[in-house]
Amino acid sequence: MSRTDQQLSRSWTVRLRTRLARTVPAGQLLPDRQPAYVRSWIYVFGVACLAAFVYVIGSGLVLALKGAAWWHTSSAGHFVNSTHLWSVELFFFCMVIHLWGKFFMAAWRGKRGLTWVTGAVAFLGSIGTAFTGYLSQTNFDSQWTAGQAKDGLNAVGIGAVFNVLDTGQMLLWHVMLLPLIVGVLIVLHVILVRRHGVVPPFDAQPPTAANPTAAPVTEQRVPTGPTPMPMPSEAVQGAVQPAGSPQ
Repeated sequence: MSRTDQQLSRSWTVRLRTRLARTVPAGQLLPDRQPAYVRSWIYVFGVACLAAFVYVIGSGLVLALKGAAWWHTSSAGHFVNSTHLWSVELFFFCMVIHLWGKFFMAAWRGKRGLTWVTGAVAFLGSIGTAFTGYLSQTNFDSQWTAGQAKDGLNAVGIGAVFNVLDTGQMLLWHVMLLPLIVGVLIVLHVILVRRHGVVPPFDAQPPTAANPTAAPVTEQRVPTGPTPMPMPSEAVQGAVQPAGSPQ
């Protein structure tokens, strides 16, 4: 190994680039082709979860910048707060369908166990994030929810650490800690999906041996025109002689 190669091998940028290229190859990071079975509706809800999550983060940033009282005194703040809630509801709706759909498809097949685990843990973390969001509304609804939840949390021994009656603590859990955990899990989940690919259905055909990189195909093209008659072989042509020809 030359001196230049040794210097490059000690560079953290080279090691990071090599690690990223090994984790997700360039052709799989942003692919322009997908297998035929991805046309099914069950594969749409994962992307719908991502779209709803992006809007949840964006509207949440606006609410955090404007302050906790903005959605109570401004019609624009009330609208942003409402769309924030609606996007959360859409996020959970799509995530539940996505989760159950992949469960019945056995999405952990093909060394995708970590992909399934990160998605399931992200769902659990999203429940905690939504719960702290209800506690951060600063209205009678959040006060009633906190009052009903404190007894259950005190019974399991975490009420001193996770105090639902402390609005400031719940607001920081909601806008800082839990969204960061859920966001990291979602990013890791997407990276694993891009690395291993989407899980195929049970009846999907594997790629052919001649072209192992080809996407599995579940449908075959059927010719619509007339089938041409096969040409006779040379042996048949030699055996059939026209009338009057010498034998």
